[in-house]
Amino acid sequence: MDYSNSVHGVFRVIDCLTGRVMLCRDGRLVHQGRNNTAEGSARWTEEAGVAAVKAEAEQAGEHTGKSLPISGSGLVDLQVNGIGGVDFNSASITPLDVLKAAELLLSQGVTTFFPAVITNSEANMCNSLSVIDRACNTYPLVNSCVGGIHLEGPFISPEEGYRGAHPAGHIREADWGLFSRLRDASGNRIKIVAVSPEREKAVEFIRKCAGEGIIVTIAHSEAEMNDIKKATDAGAVMASHVGNGVPLMLRRHPNVLWDLLSCDSLYVSVIADGFHLPASFLRVVMAAKPGKVVLVSDATCFAGRPPGVYRTHIGGEVELDEAGRLSIAGGGGLLAGAAMTLEQNVGYMAGNGLADLAGAWRMASEAPGRLVWADDWQSRCAGDLVVFDYSGGNIRVLMVWKEGIPVWRCNKFTSPE
Repeated sequence: MDYSNSVHGVFRVIDCLTGRVMLCRDGRLVHQGRNNTAEGSARWTEEAGVAAVKAEAEQAGEHTGKSLPISGSGLVDLQVNGIGGVDFNSASITPLDVLKAAELLLSQGVTTFFPAVITNSEANMCNSLSVIDRACNTYPLVNSCVGGIHLEGPFISPEEGYRGAHPAGHIREADWGLFSRLRDASGNRIKIVAVSPEREKAVEFIRKCAGEGIIVTIAHSEAEMNDIKKATDAGAVMASHVGNGVPLMLRRHPNVLWDLLSCDSLYVSVIADGFHLPASFLRVVMAAKPGKVVLVSDATCFAGRPPGVYRTHIGGEVELDEAGRLSIAGGGGLLAGAAMTLEQNVGYMAGNGLADLAGAWRMASEAPGRLVWADDWQSRCAGDLVVFDYSGGNIRVLMVWKEGIPVWRCNKFTSPE
Protein backbone atom coordinates (compact mmCIF):
# COMPACT_ATOMS: atom_id res chain seq x y z
CA MET A 1 0.00 0.00 0.00
CA ASP A 2 1.27 3.46 -0.87
CA TYR A 3 0.32 5.50 2.20
CA SER A 4 1.11 8.76 0.43
CA ASN A 5 -1.90 8.11 -1.81
CA SER A 6 -4.29 7.42 1.08
CA VAL A 7 -7.16 9.89 0.88
CA HIS A 8 -6.75 12.40 3.71
CA GLY A 9 -4.50 9.87 5.46
CA VAL A 10 -7.32 7.32 5.83
CA PHE A 11 -6.70 3.65 5.13
CA ARG A 12 -7.79 0.20 6.28
CA VAL A 13 -5.90 -1.80 8.89
CA ILE A 14 -6.45 -4.87 11.03
CA ASP A 15 -6.67 -4.02 14.73
CA CYS A 16 -4.10 -6.32 16.35
CA LEU A 17 -6.06 -6.71 19.58
CA THR A 18 -9.50 -7.47 18.13
CA GLY A 19 -9.00 -8.73 14.59
CA ARG A 20 -11.46 -6.16 13.26
CA VAL A 21 -10.84 -4.36 10.01
CA MET A 22 -10.80 -0.68 10.96
CA LEU A 23 -10.19 2.67 9.35
CA CYS A 24 -7.04 4.47 10.47
CA ARG A 25 -7.64 8.21 10.43
CA ASP A 26 -5.14 10.71 11.86
CA GLY A 27 -3.62 8.15 14.17
CA ARG A 28 -6.91 6.83 15.53
CA LEU A 29 -8.95 3.76 14.68
CA VAL A 30 -12.59 4.12 13.73
CA HIS A 31 -15.15 1.47 12.84
CA GLN A 32 -15.61 0.82 9.16
CA GLY A 33 -19.40 0.79 9.46
CA ARG A 34 -20.09 -2.59 11.00
CA ASN A 35 -18.03 -4.88 13.23
CA ASN A 36 -16.58 -7.01 10.48
CA THR A 37 -13.33 -8.93 10.49
CA ALA A 38 -10.88 -9.62 7.73
CA GLU A 39 -12.78 -12.84 7.15
CA GLY A 40 -15.93 -10.87 6.36
CA SER A 41 -17.84 -11.89 9.51
CA ALA A 42 -20.76 -9.63 10.43
CA ARG A 43 -20.11 -10.26 14.12
CA TRP A 44 -16.66 -10.38 15.66
CA THR A 45 -15.63 -13.15 18.02
CA GLU A 46 -12.28 -13.71 19.68
CA GLU A 47 -11.66 -16.83 17.58
CA ALA A 48 -12.52 -15.02 14.35
CA GLY A 49 -10.42 -12.05 15.33
CA VAL A 50 -7.33 -14.13 16.06
CA ALA A 51 -7.86 -16.07 12.83
CA ALA A 52 -8.14 -12.81 10.91
CA VAL A 53 -4.90 -11.46 12.34
CA LYS A 54 -3.09 -14.69 11.57
CA ALA A 55 -4.51 -14.87 8.07
CA GLU A 56 -3.50 -11.31 7.27
CA ALA A 57 -0.12 -11.66 8.97
CA GLU A 58 0.84 -14.42 6.56
CA GLN A 59 0.48 -11.97 3.71
CA ALA A 60 1.64 -8.81 5.47
CA GLY A 61 4.96 -8.63 3.66
CA GLU A 62 3.21 -7.67 0.42
CA HIS A 63 0.59 -4.93 0.48
CA THR A 64 -1.26 -6.29 -2.51
CA GLY A 65 -4.63 -7.92 -3.08
CA LYS A 66 -6.35 -8.70 0.21
CA SER A 67 -3.45 -8.04 2.53
CA LEU A 68 -3.68 -5.23 5.07
CA PRO A 69 -1.24 -3.75 7.57
CA ILE A 70 -1.82 -4.36 11.28
CA SER A 71 -2.30 -1.69 13.94
CA GLY A 72 -1.72 -1.64 17.66
CA SER A 73 -1.49 0.79 20.56
CA GLY A 74 1.91 2.40 21.03
CA LEU A 75 4.35 0.17 22.90
CA VAL A 76 5.40 1.11 26.45
CA ASP A 77 8.91 0.09 27.53
CA LEU A 78 9.42 0.37 31.28
CA GLN A 79 13.16 -0.27 31.18
CA VAL A 80 15.55 1.11 28.56
CA ASN A 81 19.24 1.68 29.27
CA GLY A 82 19.97 3.03 25.81
CA ILE A 83 19.70 2.42 22.07
CA GLY A 84 21.66 3.09 18.89
CA GLY A 85 24.86 4.13 20.65
CA VAL A 86 23.08 6.32 23.21
CA ASP A 87 23.74 5.23 26.81
CA PHE A 88 21.62 6.96 29.43
CA ASN A 89 24.30 6.14 32.02
CA SER A 90 27.29 7.53 30.16
CA ALA A 91 29.03 10.49 31.76
CA SER A 92 28.98 12.20 28.36
CA ILE A 93 25.22 11.87 27.74
CA THR A 94 23.59 15.05 26.35
CA PRO A 95 19.97 16.18 25.88
CA LEU A 96 20.45 15.76 22.12
CA ASP A 97 21.41 12.11 22.73
CA VAL A 98 18.14 11.59 24.60
CA LEU A 99 16.25 13.08 21.65
CA LYS A 100 18.07 10.70 19.30
CA ALA A 101 17.09 7.76 21.53
CA ALA A 102 13.44 8.87 21.60
CA GLU A 103 13.39 9.08 17.80
CA LEU A 104 14.96 5.64 17.43
CA LEU A 105 12.49 4.12 19.87
CA LEU A 106 9.57 5.73 18.04
CA SER A 107 10.80 4.15 14.82
CA GLN A 108 10.47 0.78 16.58
CA GLY A 109 6.92 1.46 17.74
CA VAL A 110 7.82 2.47 21.31
CA THR A 111 5.80 5.61 21.98
CA THR A 112 6.44 5.74 25.74
CA PHE A 113 9.64 4.72 27.48
CA PHE A 114 11.27 4.90 30.89
CA PRO A 115 15.02 5.54 30.67
CA ALA A 116 16.82 3.44 33.27
CA VAL A 117 19.50 5.03 35.41
CA ILE A 118 21.50 2.35 37.16
CA THR A 119 23.79 2.05 40.17
CA ASN A 120 26.74 4.44 40.09
CA SER A 121 28.21 7.20 42.20
CA GLU A 122 25.72 9.80 43.36
CA ALA A 123 27.38 12.41 41.15
CA ASN A 124 27.18 10.25 38.03
CA MET A 125 23.58 9.23 38.70
CA CYS A 126 22.60 12.86 39.27
CA ASN A 127 24.26 13.80 35.99
CA SER A 128 22.26 11.22 34.02
CA LEU A 129 19.04 12.19 35.77
CA SER A 130 19.53 15.90 35.19
CA VAL A 131 20.39 15.42 31.51
CA ILE A 132 17.19 13.43 30.95
CA ASP A 133 15.24 16.16 32.73
CA ARG A 134 16.88 18.86 30.55
CA ALA A 135 16.05 16.85 27.44
CA CYS A 136 12.40 16.70 28.49
CA ASN A 137 12.37 20.44 29.14
CA THR A 138 14.14 21.21 25.84
CA TYR A 139 12.39 18.90 23.40
CA PRO A 140 8.59 18.53 23.52
CA LEU A 141 8.88 15.20 21.70
CA VAL A 142 11.10 13.77 24.45
CA ASN A 143 8.78 15.13 27.12
CA SER A 144 5.83 13.37 25.50
CA CYS A 145 7.68 10.06 25.14
CA VAL A 146 9.36 9.80 28.56
CA GLY A 147 6.78 8.34 30.92
CA GLY A 148 9.16 8.73 33.83
CA ILE A 149 12.60 7.57 34.89
CA HIS A 150 13.32 4.05 36.11
CA LEU A 151 15.85 4.17 38.96
CA GLU A 152 17.50 0.74 39.02
CA GLY A 153 19.84 1.06 41.95
CA PRO A 154 21.59 1.77 44.17
CA PHE A 155 19.13 0.22 46.67
CA ILE A 156 19.67 -3.41 45.63
CA SER A 157 21.50 -6.48 46.89
CA PRO A 158 25.32 -6.23 46.92
CA GLU A 159 25.67 -10.01 46.78
CA GLU A 160 27.46 -11.66 43.88
CA GLY A 161 25.01 -13.02 41.32
CA TYR A 162 22.09 -11.01 42.63
CA ARG A 163 23.59 -7.62 41.85
CA GLY A 164 24.31 -8.58 38.23
CA ALA A 165 26.51 -5.99 36.50
CA HIS A 166 25.86 -3.29 39.12
CA PRO A 167 29.12 -2.12 40.76
CA ALA A 168 29.23 -3.35 44.36
CA GLY A 169 31.10 -0.26 45.56
CA HIS A 170 28.15 2.02 44.79
CA ILE A 171 25.31 -0.13 46.15
CA ARG A 172 23.62 1.43 49.18
CA GLU A 173 21.05 0.61 51.83
CA ALA A 174 17.66 2.19 51.23
CA ASP A 175 18.20 5.86 52.01
CA TRP A 176 15.39 8.41 51.68
CA GLY A 177 17.84 11.31 51.83
CA LEU A 178 19.87 9.98 48.90
CA PHE A 179 16.72 9.15 46.99
CA SER A 180 15.41 12.68 47.54
CA ARG A 181 18.61 14.17 46.11
CA LEU A 182 18.39 11.89 43.09
CA ARG A 183 14.73 12.78 42.61
CA ASP A 184 15.54 16.48 42.79
CA ALA A 185 18.21 16.02 40.10
CA SER A 186 15.61 14.31 37.91
CA GLY A 187 13.18 17.19 38.13
CA ASN A 188 10.82 14.90 40.06
CA ARG A 189 10.64 12.52 37.08
CA ILE A 190 11.51 9.27 38.88
CA LYS A 191 8.45 7.05 38.46
CA ILE A 192 9.85 3.55 39.10
CA VAL A 193 12.45 2.57 41.70
CA ALA A 194 14.05 -0.84 42.20
CA VAL A 195 14.48 -2.10 45.75
CA SER A 196 15.76 -5.27 47.42
CA PRO A 197 13.23 -5.64 50.26
CA GLU A 198 15.41 -7.88 52.41
CA ARG A 199 17.79 -5.01 53.11
CA GLU A 200 17.74 -2.82 56.21
CA LYS A 201 15.21 0.06 56.10
CA ALA A 202 13.86 -1.18 52.77
CA VAL A 203 10.27 -1.73 53.89
CA GLU A 204 9.85 1.78 55.28
CA PHE A 205 11.49 3.16 52.14
CA ILE A 206 9.00 1.23 49.99
CA ARG A 207 6.13 2.60 52.05
CA LYS A 208 7.32 6.19 51.54
CA CYS A 209 7.75 5.69 47.80
CA ALA A 210 4.31 4.13 47.40
CA GLY A 211 2.80 6.95 49.42
CA GLU A 212 4.18 9.44 46.90
CA GLY A 213 2.91 7.57 43.86
CA ILE A 214 6.23 5.98 42.91
CA ILE A 215 6.11 2.43 41.57
CA VAL A 216 8.34 0.09 43.58
CA THR A 217 9.72 -2.96 41.83
CA ILE A 218 11.62 -5.80 43.48
CA ALA A 219 14.88 -6.32 41.61
CA HIS A 220 18.37 -7.78 42.08
CA SER A 221 17.11 -9.28 45.29
CA GLU A 222 17.62 -12.42 47.38
CA ALA A 223 14.39 -11.80 49.29
CA GLU A 224 12.57 -14.64 50.97
CA MET A 225 8.79 -15.00 51.10
CA ASN A 226 8.48 -13.06 54.34
CA ASP A 227 10.47 -10.16 52.85
CA ILE A 228 8.31 -10.17 49.72
CA LYS A 229 5.11 -10.11 51.76
CA LYS A 230 6.36 -7.16 53.81
CA ALA A 231 7.31 -5.38 50.59
CA THR A 232 3.94 -5.90 48.93
CA ASP A 233 2.11 -4.90 52.11
CA ALA A 234 4.16 -1.69 52.06
CA GLY A 235 3.26 -1.01 48.42
CA ALA A 236 5.62 -2.86 46.07
CA VAL A 237 3.71 -3.81 42.90
CA MET A 238 6.21 -5.36 40.49
CA ALA A 239 9.24 -7.63 40.20
CA SER A 240 11.78 -6.70 37.51
CA HIS A 241 13.26 -8.93 34.79
CA VAL A 242 12.25 -12.09 36.64
CA GLY A 243 14.59 -14.99 35.89
CA ASN A 244 17.56 -12.66 35.52
CA GLY A 245 19.50 -10.77 38.16
CA VAL A 246 19.93 -13.97 40.18
CA PRO A 247 22.89 -16.35 40.58
CA LEU A 248 23.39 -19.20 38.12
CA MET A 249 22.80 -21.66 40.96
CA LEU A 250 19.85 -21.42 43.37
CA ARG A 251 18.54 -23.87 45.95
CA ARG A 252 15.74 -26.02 44.58
CA HIS A 253 13.04 -24.46 46.76
CA PRO A 254 12.20 -22.14 48.25
CA ASN A 255 14.00 -19.50 46.23
CA VAL A 256 13.32 -15.94 45.12
CA LEU A 257 11.95 -16.98 41.70
CA TRP A 258 9.26 -19.31 43.03
CA ASP A 259 8.37 -16.87 45.81
CA LEU A 260 7.96 -13.90 43.43
CA LEU A 261 5.86 -15.92 40.99
CA SER A 262 3.64 -17.18 43.82
CA CYS A 263 2.79 -13.64 44.94
CA ASP A 264 -0.54 -12.95 43.22
CA SER A 265 -0.48 -9.18 43.66
CA LEU A 266 2.81 -8.59 41.82
CA TYR A 267 3.22 -7.75 38.16
CA VAL A 268 6.40 -9.26 36.71
CA SER A 269 8.53 -8.01 33.86
CA VAL A 270 10.53 -10.34 31.63
CA ILE A 271 13.11 -9.94 28.87
CA ALA A 272 11.79 -12.11 26.04
CA ASP A 273 14.60 -11.66 23.54
CA GLY A 274 15.34 -15.36 23.08
CA PHE A 275 18.61 -15.15 24.99
CA HIS A 276 17.88 -14.09 28.56
CA LEU A 277 15.17 -16.69 29.29
CA PRO A 278 14.23 -20.05 27.80
CA ALA A 279 10.76 -20.52 26.33
CA SER A 280 9.85 -23.02 29.06
CA PHE A 281 10.44 -20.45 31.79
CA LEU A 282 8.39 -17.84 29.93
CA ARG A 283 5.50 -20.31 29.72
CA VAL A 284 5.66 -20.86 33.48
CA VAL A 285 5.67 -17.10 34.11
CA MET A 286 2.59 -16.58 31.90
CA ALA A 287 0.77 -19.46 33.57
CA ALA A 288 1.54 -18.09 37.04
CA LYS A 289 0.78 -14.45 36.17
CA PRO A 290 -2.13 -14.20 33.72
CA GLY A 291 -2.65 -10.56 32.78
CA LYS A 292 0.32 -9.41 34.86
CA VAL A 293 3.27 -10.16 32.59
CA VAL A 294 5.05 -7.11 31.19
CA LEU A 295 7.59 -7.33 28.39
CA VAL A 296 10.60 -5.03 28.78
CA SER A 297 13.58 -4.70 26.47
CA ASP A 298 16.14 -3.71 29.16
CA ALA A 299 17.99 -2.64 26.00
CA THR A 300 21.53 -1.31 26.18
CA CYS A 301 23.13 1.24 23.88
CA PHE A 302 24.06 -1.61 21.52
CA ALA A 303 20.44 -2.23 20.52
CA GLY A 304 19.87 -1.11 16.96
CA ARG A 305 23.57 -1.26 16.08
CA PRO A 306 25.10 -3.53 13.42
CA PRO A 307 26.84 -6.76 14.46
CA GLY A 308 30.42 -6.30 15.61
CA VAL A 309 32.76 -5.89 18.55
CA TYR A 310 32.29 -2.73 20.62
CA ARG A 311 34.15 -1.16 23.51
CA THR A 312 31.99 -0.13 26.45
CA HIS A 313 32.28 3.21 28.24
CA ILE A 314 33.25 1.39 31.45
CA GLY A 315 35.98 -0.61 29.73
CA GLY A 316 36.06 -4.04 28.15
CA GLU A 317 34.63 -5.26 24.88
CA VAL A 318 31.31 -6.81 23.96
CA GLU A 319 30.29 -8.69 20.85
CA LEU A 320 26.95 -8.33 19.10
CA ASP A 321 26.25 -11.22 16.75
CA GLU A 322 23.98 -11.46 13.70
CA ALA A 323 21.13 -12.90 15.79
CA GLY A 324 21.18 -9.94 18.21
CA ARG A 325 22.89 -11.72 21.09
CA LEU A 326 25.19 -9.44 23.11
CA SER A 327 28.00 -11.17 24.99
CA ILE A 328 31.30 -10.35 26.62
CA ALA A 329 34.02 -10.61 23.98
CA GLY A 330 36.12 -13.68 24.76
CA GLY A 331 33.83 -14.49 27.70
CA GLY A 332 32.62 -17.88 26.52
CA GLY A 333 29.23 -16.56 25.49
CA LEU A 334 28.40 -14.86 28.82
CA LEU A 335 25.63 -12.32 28.22
CA ALA A 336 26.57 -8.65 28.44
CA GLY A 337 23.05 -7.22 28.47
CA ALA A 338 20.20 -6.94 26.02
CA ALA A 339 20.39 -5.64 22.46
CA MET A 340 16.84 -6.31 21.23
CA THR A 341 14.15 -3.64 21.17
CA LEU A 342 10.67 -4.11 22.57
CA GLU A 343 8.94 -4.91 19.29
CA GLN A 344 11.52 -7.67 18.77
CA ASN A 345 10.52 -9.12 22.14
CA VAL A 346 6.89 -9.06 20.98
CA GLY A 347 7.91 -10.79 17.76
CA TYR A 348 9.82 -13.46 19.67
CA MET A 349 6.81 -14.27 21.84
CA ALA A 350 4.41 -14.47 18.88
CA GLY A 351 6.80 -16.12 16.47
CA ASN A 352 7.64 -18.92 18.89
CA GLY A 353 4.08 -19.73 19.86
CA LEU A 354 4.40 -18.39 23.41
CA ALA A 355 1.50 -16.04 22.80
CA ASP A 356 -0.61 -14.98 19.85
CA LEU A 357 0.21 -11.62 18.32
CA ALA A 358 -2.58 -9.87 20.21
CA GLY A 359 -1.47 -11.33 23.54
CA ALA A 360 2.18 -10.50 22.98
CA TRP A 361 1.32 -6.94 21.93
CA ARG A 362 -0.81 -6.49 25.07
CA MET A 363 2.13 -7.51 27.26
CA ALA A 364 4.11 -4.61 25.78
CA SER A 365 1.36 -1.99 25.68
CA GLU A 366 -1.74 -2.55 27.81
CA ALA A 367 -0.03 -4.45 30.66
CA PRO A 368 2.66 -1.83 31.35
CA GLY A 369 0.10 0.91 30.77
CA ARG A 370 -2.25 -0.51 33.40
CA LEU A 371 0.63 -1.03 35.83
CA VAL A 372 1.75 2.59 35.60
CA TRP A 373 -1.52 4.49 35.02
CA ALA A 374 -4.19 1.96 36.09
CA ASP A 375 -7.53 2.70 34.43
CA ASP A 376 -6.17 5.98 33.03
CA TRP A 377 -3.74 4.20 30.72
CA GLN A 378 -5.98 4.49 27.65
CA SER A 379 -6.44 8.23 28.02
CA ARG A 380 -2.72 8.63 28.82
CA CYS A 381 -1.80 6.80 25.61
CA ALA A 382 -4.64 8.09 23.43
CA GLY A 383 -3.40 8.91 19.96
CA ASP A 384 -0.36 6.61 20.28
CA LEU A 385 -0.66 4.17 17.40
CA VAL A 386 1.65 1.86 15.45
CA VAL A 387 0.95 0.41 12.00
CA PHE A 388 3.14 -2.53 11.08
CA ASP A 389 3.69 -5.68 9.05
CA TYR A 390 4.08 -9.03 10.78
CA SER A 391 5.43 -12.26 9.37
CA GLY A 392 7.05 -15.23 11.07
CA GLY A 393 7.94 -13.41 14.27
CA ASN A 394 9.26 -10.33 12.48
CA ILE A 395 7.62 -6.96 13.02
CA ARG A 396 8.32 -4.15 10.55
CA VAL A 397 7.08 -0.77 11.73
CA LEU A 398 5.50 1.29 8.93
CA MET A 399 3.90 4.29 10.62
CA VAL A 400 3.81 5.72 14.14
CA TRP A 401 1.65 8.41 15.72
CA LYS A 402 2.39 10.08 19.04
CA GLU A 403 -0.55 11.88 20.63
CA GLY A 404 -2.27 11.86 17.25
CA ILE A 405 0.70 13.42 15.44
CA PRO A 406 2.49 11.35 12.76
CA VAL A 407 6.12 10.98 13.81
CA TRP A 408 7.35 8.01 11.78
CA ARG A 409 6.36 7.12 8.25
CA CYS A 410 8.05 4.51 6.09
CA ASN A 411 11.57 4.91 7.51
CA LYS A 412 11.38 8.68 7.79
CA PHE A 413 11.08 10.74 10.96
CA THR A 414 8.39 13.34 10.31
CA SER A 415 7.90 15.32 13.52
CA PRO A 416 9.82 18.50 14.36
CA GLU A 417 12.01 18.39 17.46
